[in-house]
Amino acid sequence: MARLAGVSPQTVSRFLRFNGGLKAATVERVENAIRELDYRPNLVARSMRTRKTGRLAILMPAMAFNPSRMLAGAGATADAAGYFVDVVSAGGGVRARSERLLELADSGQFEGILSLAPVLPSVQNQLHQRTAVVISADFDDEMRGIGELADGTPVVQMIERLAALGHSRFFHVAGDAQFASARARKQSYLDTVERLGVESVGVFDGDWSGESGIEAIRSLPSRSRPTAVIAANDLVAAGVVRGARERGWDVPGDVSVTGWDNVAVGQFMTPSLTTVDVDLERLGSNAMAKLIAGLRDTEHETNEESLFRIIWRESTAEPPPADRPDRKRRPPAGAVAGAGVGQTG
Repeated sequence: MARLAGVSPQTVSRFLRFNGGLKAATVERVENAIRELDYRPNLVARSMRTRKTGRLAILMPAMAFNPSRMLAGAGATADAAGYFVDVVSAGGGVRARSERLLELADSGQFEGILSLAPVLPSVQNQLHQRTAVVISADFDDEMRGIGELADGTPVVQMIERLAALGHSRFFHVAGDAQFASARARKQSYLDTVERLGVESVGVFDGDWSGESGIEAIRSLPSRSRPTAVIAANDLVAAGVVRGARERGWDVPGDVSVTGWDNVAVGQFMTPSLTTVDVDLERLGSNAMAKLIAGLRDTEHETNEESLFRIIWRESTAEPPPADRPDRKRRPPAGAVAGAGVGQTG
């Protein structure tokens, strides 16, 4: 490889150890040689020579949702840095997960471990220094979002924008109250409607399902039609749209509807669904970057940008004329100027 790249064997070795400091032209020549030779590092030989395995572990609790987007972000970051990743699922709660983490650290198979759920504080005192560990506690034992993932701020932003359009009667279809994210969205809803002085026609405690969205709309008295419904997620929102049509309400002509999660089908619904996109790939990538920075004793740059982005689509618009007699005609929600950081049309 060194001969093909026109560099010394020491330079190739330095490149493969990720020590940096090489000229851009040198890096390009080595990379071209690697591609031409279809080179794959022998991890066994390297671990015998350097006592480094080139392997990392991601520790997950028993999974209650599909974590593929977050793992894709973490895996891509690890791959770009030259590491192989194993994903390990550990059931049994925080104590069992803590014991599993220590087993992985003691096995000598992994240079670093990323845990995406909490472990016992005592774990840090039992770790060998040769194994780097990062605890990125974004989920609880049942893979329910906590921490930054439970932030309800987008609900505040959606209500504020809809109220600016003239909406005055809101309804919230909440998710399962066992989830911190559902509780945070509900509390954000209640706090915001009170602060803005708009009317809440109620909160329906659902379970993340489309059926709960339908049932929520069916439960409303005919005199209590809201002008905007804030649904806990996109599946609930789809049920809300279905329930509204059963009652002869047009979306968004009579009632605007918002969701959360930006599931792929939402953009193809009729009308397309206003939603909150969560950058799970970046969440996984940031956590993995922190682990790799610890392994290499380099500075980890924290990305302060919000994980959330509101995508305004056809399911939200100004309220019907009867609900805004003193307001001038306004454009659809997705076209309002000055929507704020993290929002897009």
